[in-house]
Amino acid sequence: MSTFYDYAKVWVKAGKGGDGLVAFLREKYRPDGGPAGGDGGRGGSVIFKVDEGLRTLIDFRYQRHYKAKAGQNGMPKSKYGKAAEDLVVMVPPGTVVRDFDTKQVIADMVEPGQEAVIARGGRGGRGNKKFATQNNPAPEIAENGEPGEERTIELELRVLADAGLVGFPSVGKSTILSIVTDAQPKIGDYHFTTLSPNLGVVETKEHESFVLADLPGLIEGAASGVGLGFQFLRHVERTKVILHVIDMGGVENRDPFEDYIAINEELKDYDPELLKRPTILVANKMDVPEAELYIEEFRDKLKAYHETHMDQAMPEIFPVSAYTRQGLDPLMTRTAELIQQEEARLEQEKANEPEQEAAVYTLENQTSDAYFHLEQAGDGFFILSGDGIERDFKMANLDYRESAMRFARRLKYQGVDDALVQAGAEDGDIVQILDYQFEFYR
Repeated sequence: MSTFYDYAKVWVKAGKGGDGLVAFLREKYRPDGGPAGGDGGRGGSVIFKVDEGLRTLIDFRYQRHYKAKAGQNGMPKSKYGKAAEDLVVMVPPGTVVRDFDTKQVIADMVEPGQEAVIARGGRGGRGNKKFATQNNPAPEIAENGEPGEERTIELELRVLADAGLVGFPSVGKSTILSIVTDAQPKIGDYHFTTLSPNLGVVETKEHESFVLADLPGLIEGAASGVGLGFQFLRHVERTKVILHVIDMGGVENRDPFEDYIAINEELKDYDPELLKRPTILVANKMDVPEAELYIEEFRDKLKAYHETHMDQAMPEIFPVSAYTRQGLDPLMTRTAELIQQEEARLEQEKANEPEQEAAVYTLENQTSDAYFHLEQAGDGFFILSGDGIERDFKMANLDYRESAMRFARRLKYQGVDDALVQAGAEDGDIVQILDYQFEFYR
């Protein structure tokens, strides 16, 4: 039996930009050719793209690291390095991408062919031609390429379905799906036959069609992770209409009304907005003789409950029998109508919302406000850290004195020298950035 993977944790790293070059034009008839070091090429980005043919995140079980290539270094005669190709990773529709550390949503991958930059490649370093000025026409200054973005992310797959069948295990969800669609879910007379979502396409008598999902059975405490927990609940979020299936026959000596309350409480604990979703109560197993008595009692209790405990109107009740196939056609017709109404409402809601620019996630978005942090790690020993200062350090080509002096001026401009003096640093003290150490002189 194939396993349905709907969660994955992976590491992505974009490519570093190519290094800029220090070079001078030396040709026989051009003795004063000047600086001619080219810029490095852009590093490759890691891009996720929706592939309609994928249904699970199983590929991410076998490959958990994705690294794009670095850009080409700059070349002599002012030639630019070649930009690296982006690394495109396919994901199934319905994938939510989050930063693992901050839990910030980076992308919600829904539309076929949709793309999102998950880790942006570093820009190429500038060659010495870019630093030539009137006062310094032959500089020995070049930048290393900018580091590519690196992060750990988590992928969460939420099934894309127009309507979802929810309810306790063994209430007949899988049987209903198998009858109204061409899906062939595993069906058995025991709990948790459905361990992963099954999808099928329903075509009504009125020739309307929609996607119906049979979601894994729910038990009390699911919102807290009991049983299948979130592996069930995360898939309910995508559905436009909820079909809440109740065992009205009381086959397992369960109270249908108590089952309804328990499921509602789990939905509420997970996301209160789910209770506002259009809902149909599917009273299944009406072929059982006692079901006619149970449903009348159920209606009375349900009405009283909604009058005293719920802000929403009492949902419609559709008596059906998956065993005899009675009542399923009217149920599917009404489901299609509610889906159309909900889609129209969502479109109107979207049209009334002010337009917002899509967030572009770059290295700058991820850095902290402070350019640097200073720590005294011992007598005469200081450590500088921080996203800004570490990025500038990585891009400084310290093989050339002019490049090193330019980096030193950058630190002074950012207030590093003053901070060291205030912290008690004296001439000759050791200062460390990443794994590089140098002596401090005012």
